Amino acid sequence: MAPVTDRRSRWLRLMRRGPAQDLAAVATYVLLAFWATYRIWLHPTWGLAANRADQAFFEWMLGHGALVATGQASPFFSDQMNAPVGINLMANTSVLGISIPLTPVTLLFGPHVAFNVFLTGALILTAVAWYLVLSRYLLKRRFAAWIGAGFCAFAPGMISQANGHPNLVAQFLVPVLIWRTLELRRPRWLRNGVLLGVVVIWQAFINLEILFMTAVGLVIFLAVAAAIRWREARATWRPFLFGSLVAVGVALAALWYPIAMLLTGPQSYSGLPYEVRGYGADLAAYVGLSRESLLGSMDSARGLAQNAAEENSFFGWPLVVLTVVVVVALRRSAAAIGLFVVGVVFAYLSLGPVVRLHGSPTGLPSLWQSLHDVPVLSSAVPTRWALAVTPIVGLLLALGVAAAQQRSDVLRGRALIAFRAVGAAVLLVALVPIAPTALPATKLSDTPLFVSSGTWARYAAGGKSIVFVPMPTSGVNDPIRWSAMTMTRMPLAGGYFLAPVGPERIANFTSEFRPTNYYLRYVSRTGRVPSAAPGTRANALADLSYWNAGAVVVPKRRDSTLWVKTLTELYGVPPQKVSDVWLWDPATLAR
Repeated sequence: MAPVTDRRSRWLRLMRRGPAQDLAAVATYVLLAFWATYRIWLHPTWGLAANRADQAFFEWMLGHGALVATGQASPFFSDQMNAPVGINLMANTSVLGISIPLTPVTLLFGPHVAFNVFLTGALILTAVAWYLVLSRYLLKRRFAAWIGAGFCAFAPGMISQANGHPNLVAQFLVPVLIWRTLELRRPRWLRNGVLLGVVVIWQAFINLEILFMTAVGLVIFLAVAAAIRWREARATWRPFLFGSLVAVGVALAALWYPIAMLLTGPQSYSGLPYEVRGYGADLAAYVGLSRESLLGSMDSARGLAQNAAEENSFFGWPLVVLTVVVVVALRRSAAAIGLFVVGVVFAYLSLGPVVRLHGSPTGLPSLWQSLHDVPVLSSAVPTRWALAVTPIVGLLLALGVAAAQQRSDVLRGRALIAFRAVGAAVLLVALVPIAPTALPATKLSDTPLFVSSGTWARYAAGGKSIVFVPMPTSGVNDPIRWSAMTMTRMPLAGGYFLAPVGPERIANFTSEFRPTNYYLRYVSRTGRVPSAAPGTRANALADLSYWNAGAVVVPKRRDSTLWVKTLTELYGVPPQKVSDVWLWDPATLAR
């Protein structure tokens, strides 16, 4: 028995060492990330079932980023979608901070695989970044860091956003922003300011919304902490101020032009669609369970969120109670109180313009009601402030575990065993119900040979666009994915993007409708093909001229027969069969 005991002792001593604990922590994050995304890895032709539109959009952005990295495209504007006016990429989450580094993957394996790498890697890197900052800087306790970082990366809101929003899941710079901001208090303000500015620039090219919420949270936290620890604040305000000015200067030096493009460039807009500005978290959601949680379901989340990708505020009763207990227990900690205040403000903002409980208005006043038309805030989605509550809860959880670990350091024997058992039970009750499940996936439609063989290029020569019917939108997103496979070289009329509509320049999720769009929408809604009067056909030809169309294409679909019949009526002639699609050549129609 002695050799077995010796081996067990050596193993326990090894696992108590820092590097082994770090490797174990990273391994769990890798396993969780691949557990959440394994379906899209197991089936190469599958995609996210809950949000195919945003997956197609980000695959397109990854293809565009590869062209930018190789000097073949502009970084901030593209006319390869929404022909002929194009799209403002700074106003459309172009994720250049990810797409450019991922260029080798995109070029070698295609945007679809690059998307899978982006999504899975975002979960892993976010967890690892939080773990490193917590264990090396904020707490210096590995177990507490492991719990807090795991929650920050795999909380229900993060898994929900993983349904097509990898830019919001890629929060690996958030802990770095917090770390580098706190470092501004130290004497080396010039160096620290430059480093913070560089991190801000990188985050700006991943997601501005996350950067903005992080900045707001830091301002509130630092104000509360300074009020509580005003003597310490007085001693460090000078290097903090000077370092902050350096960080702002460095960031603006690189971001002034992209921000100008975002705010005033071509196809910029004055605010998100009013419908999206109304997205708010339901009060009941904060104690509910999301559909992607272990003990959650479609029923538990029904009516409490706008869609599967916006279940940002689901924490469950046990974790909410535990968070309150931690705040009460650590009420003398400036960090805990600062985090609690930020969390309350963010949760209040997340409720949107109307405070609801189980879908019904409560009559309670809304903080967001007076803010949602303010410039900059008008481009924020209210419910996503609840996503910013996730790291607040994760940090409070880590602080609570660290305090419990400190308490256990002075215990011995049965008292220590009992204390650890109770602590483990509390964590299990709070975290097991919201543990992540695998994201639902579905098979994507096959790419037409017309696209994969490069036949499309003959019809796009001279800068002409390809008009797929039905035209690409959020609901018809396959053409966007097919364009992504060509590294966005295949230009599209229409698409899925944010662009201004009307005199107020409020954003819409596709371009303004042309007469042909209205005709096609009627067919889509009724299933009937109306006769095309001479004026209707003249408008259709004018639209082809507007789009600078090189081909009108109907790919193989369940409803292909309907669309072939529709366009035959609209253009007055039957299509050609080119490769595996039906095609009308505008050059022959105009004769």
